[in-house]
Amino acid sequence: MRRIVYLLFVVVFAASLIGCTKDPSTTNADSATKPASTTGLLDKLKPEPKVVIPAGTRFRVALIDAVSSDKSRPGDAFTASLAEPVVVDGKTVLEKGTRVRGRVLDAKESGRVKGRASIELTLTEIMRDNGDSLNIATKPYSAVAESTKKRDAAIIGGGAGIGAAIGAIAGGGKGAVIGAAVGGGAGTGTVLATKGKEIHYAPETRIPFTLSTAIEI
Repeated sequence: MRRIVYLLFVVVFAASLIGCTKDPSTTNADSATKPASTTGLLDKLKPEPKVVIPAGTRFRVALIDAVSSDKSRPGDAFTASLAEPVVVDGKTVLEKGTRVRGRVLDAKESGRVKGRASIELTLTEIMRDNGDSLNIATKPYSAVAESTKKRDAAIIGGGAGIGAAIGAIAGGGKGAVIGAAVGGGAGTGTVLATKGKEIHYAPETRIPFTLSTAIEI
């Protein structure tokens, strides 16, 4: 009996010693820090809030691929990069140099008789650093070649003057009238055989586009 009581006393004493050796401050500290570290991890896992780029935002781009009224065709794709960053509410949402894709909507060569060259372009995609792309829509950018009316008038006028001089030498007043008609016809023929100016946009050419529909990024 005494032996049993002695053994029980030893067990109780040993249990009390084990309980005393635990550091309550360490336990409390651990319990306090665990929720904090978990919260920090959850914050990191939260996706960044999306930013809306409103319609009407200007995208000024620098061409990487050349486009032209006489070489490009409707449907042709081209690439460019942002020449300026896109800023929304004071925050840069698209860095300068971001790649974009575009498409030729229309391209017309200049005519020999009439019709100036023209080209129409639009942007279709933003290419992200992670390899993804974002579809966008912009208002068409249109350009028409410079008129050649002054040049044509000078060519026609020059031809008529030469014809008149030749006619005057050949037959006096009547010859001058005939020569002027012949010379004028020759000048007009030169205009008909000469095409007007084309539109050529080389790489690095800067073109402004306007976003027609808001996008989330």
